[in-house]
Amino acid sequence: MIDVDAIVSAAPPTVGAMFRWRVAKTPGKEAFRYPDAKDNWVSIDWAETGRQVFDLAAGLLSLGLQLEERVAIVANTRIEWILADFAINAAGGATTTVYPNTQGADFAHIVTDSGSVILVAENAEQVAKLESAGDAAAQLRHIILMDGEGDGERTLGWSQLAERGRQLLASDPGVVDRAIESATHDGLATLIYTSGTTGMPKGVELSHRCWVYQAFVLDAMEIIADTAVQYLWLPLSHVFGKDLLTIQLAIGFSSAVDGRVDHIVSGLGEVRPTFMCGAPRIFEKVRAAVMLASPRGGIKGKIARWAFAVGRASREYRLADKPLPPAMRLAYTVADHLVFSKLKDRVGGNIDFFISGSAKLNAQVQAWFYSAGLVVAEGYGLTETGAVSCVNLPLPPRFGTVGPALPGTQIRIADDGEVLIKGPAVMRGYHNDPERTAEVLVDGWFHTGDIGKLDADGFLSITDRKKDLMKTSGGKYVAPAKVEGVIAATIPYVSQVVAVGDGRKYISALITMDRDNLAKWAARKGLTELSYEELTQSDELRRTIERFIHSANAKLERWETVKRFAILPAEFSVDDGGVTPNMKIRRKVVTEQYADVVASLYEDDAVDEG
Repeated sequence: MIDVDAIVSAAPPTVGAMFRWRVAKTPGKEAFRYPDAKDNWVSIDWAETGRQVFDLAAGLLSLGLQLEERVAIVANTRIEWILADFAINAAGGATTTVYPNTQGADFAHIVTDSGSVILVAENAEQVAKLESAGDAAAQLRHIILMDGEGDGERTLGWSQLAERGRQLLASDPGVVDRAIESATHDGLATLIYTSGTTGMPKGVELSHRCWVYQAFVLDAMEIIADTAVQYLWLPLSHVFGKDLLTIQLAIGFSSAVDGRVDHIVSGLGEVRPTFMCGAPRIFEKVRAAVMLASPRGGIKGKIARWAFAVGRASREYRLADKPLPPAMRLAYTVADHLVFSKLKDRVGGNIDFFISGSAKLNAQVQAWFYSAGLVVAEGYGLTETGAVSCVNLPLPPRFGTVGPALPGTQIRIADDGEVLIKGPAVMRGYHNDPERTAEVLVDGWFHTGDIGKLDADGFLSITDRKKDLMKTSGGKYVAPAKVEGVIAATIPYVSQVVAVGDGRKYISALITMDRDNLAKWAARKGLTELSYEELTQSDELRRTIERFIHSANAKLERWETVKRFAILPAEFSVDDGGVTPNMKIRRKVVTEQYADVVASLYEDDAVDEG
């Protein structure tokens, strides 16, 4: 039994204190590695990380940063983002996170609503985006550029800030330590704005207690070893990314940092990490790429199908932690040598597990990886609950669930099926919005808006968002996330899916295609002369997708099956408002944008409901 109170009371009380403690504990151990301008990996230990962070923290203090004043960071995932975040907390400030693809109006709202006094921007282009959206930039006392130099006064380059810090530390060596001590356990550490699937983003206030609790409880659970190597590509503006940084402080593992999504495969091969966290779409894409690359005929195709049949047969034994029967053990060894080892090599060859979060993972995708000997464990949490409320490790994953609650976190299911969460990681509230805070925080219980259920062992399953549930004209409730997940897991060419049908006789789907995988399909069909848009509207592609939809429908209940679909000529994007900055689909926006397409799917009432 993990004694949460004892763990938290013995831990450093704030993120700044956690960072200082880690540097002192393992100064010569690798902290981070990251690619330089020539794509060579550079390694820094905790001692060097500490020196850089203290220089930056002192630099912020030299600019007049006060306790809990907000400093906004807008940048892609890179080492400077991490150093800036640690420096802000070490200086006693609070980090406001901004996705680098956030549009100007939302960017301005976040800066203004948060009351941020300093902006740390990746480059001048981000600053220009903010300035073009109104007068939000006027409230900033200073702007720090990761790339580029400033005037040395209101705008400073990265090296200029560090130099100011070194000068202050030379005259006052204890200035950062005093700032660390000034912060409190319940004080504001991070202000993260929700992705805003509806309306303007809301600022979620997360205390130092949130991060300290989650980090040291997960350390006590012994999920990740201090010798582990993480491949960190997730957006650090997302609560999950921030959580991984503080967990690293508690455990002391190493992280390879590279936010370039198109470099993940090559990076995994170079770094050979032991674990990686990601969103479901990453694992769907890996699976789709492998399936499309696998031979369909000949001896190689037969071997691949046999290997995965062996993998599927072995799952019940491995999930129950039972030894495989002798014949199956031999077959699995051969399957691993001939097929699975190649998949493992594609992800570095050293992976102990993946963790999927941010959205619901399809159980079919999870089971496919497990058949090949790769664990993809699903976790669950929201921005408002500090990212990790449940996790399916270190236990064998239970497909379709997000695992049990962390020790010290409580979960219950309301009468209407809504998941409620209570615990040390739950937010203080929405920034400057007591009314909406009161709506979702009742007697300490956060109302998630998710529909779920708990099994007898306390494993939580999430079925859908409360507000997203659809009801057909026949009175059947349908969870669109389930339909969308099955389609995405079945069709390797699909990029995005939106199920529609609320108040209609049957369910339909709006589908977009993955550009890379569609190009592979076109090459096999001899259609390379067609553009992406032309391919999406081709009769040949529609016939292919129809066959896959038939297969997907076999995995759904009768009333959930997709009767009609439309292939759209473009993917939903941040620019058109179809997805949020962290790539969650805005259903209402999409269905309004494509209202004519949706209407066309229901022109003929002769289609049977089920």
